Amino acid sequence: MTESAANVSSPNASLRVDLDKKVEDFRAYEPAPERVHTFYRLNHAHQTRAFVQAKKQQYLGLDHRRMGIWPALEYLNTLVDDSDPDTELSQIDHCLQTAEAIRRDGHPDWFQLAGLVHDLGKVLCLWGEPQWAVVGDTFPTGCAYSPKIVLSEYLKDNPDNGDPRYQTRLGVYEENCGFDKVDLSWGHDEYMYHVARPYLPEPALYMLRYHSFYAAHREDEYAYLMDDRDREMFAWVKLFNQYDLYSKDHAKPDATALRPYYEALIEKYFPAQVRF
Repeated sequence: MTESAANVSSPNASLRVDLDKKVEDFRAYEPAPERVHTFYRLNHAHQTRAFVQAKKQQYLGLDHRRMGIWPALEYLNTLVDDSDPDTELSQIDHCLQTAEAIRRDGHPDWFQLAGLVHDLGKVLCLWGEPQWAVVGDTFPTGCAYSPKIVLSEYLKDNPDNGDPRYQTRLGVYEENCGFDKVDLSWGHDEYMYHVARPYLPEPALYMLRYHSFYAAHREDEYAYLMDDRDREMFAWVKLFNQYDLYSKDHAKPDATALRPYYEALIEKYFPAQVRF
């Protein structure tokens, strides 16, 4: 971690993203394509606490592959996120859109890099994981579901829904225990957090780990599980979300032209080979 990355202060909310559609038209799930509803039916039915804990055991040893960050990004050229109603572009295009919007607003280079790699955990699909176990909004397992979880009606088919241990306000957790102690539904966020943890500053790691936790950072649900550090760091998550969500448009970034700039950033913060 560089000195400039370690000495971070509060976020500067200077978002200047030009939208080609109304803000309220983003994350419109009821009229979303059928692929989005099919995704969330599967995701909400299968993301149990036991499943989450098994996937952590399977993947967080980071012993599946060593590879560079840019080659991992190139894999995302083959992936269109089935859970996303706002884009049909590949994931590398979305990552570049996010990073470039952050860069245009003059944010630090580590913030730009967080934008570039925030969805890189979707390389889980390389090892045969279905998209419902990789992408989509995350939510806590092991406690009662918030009705503000996206398409929460599909959670009725989750086996944990019938387990009384998990259907109280706190479930298996303690008040203000901190999100670090909460088993969120498994996917690319938690995975990429662990991949990047040795290399990026804390605000960037919060962005990676919680950017899909919309029930918390957009709907302000589950505040009773947050600790003081979460409350401080979620200002960064909320700022990052504006770039992640509102940078999506139909213009495809020129990855070839942008590659030298971002490869230099990658080299500054990451080793040539990273454990995945």
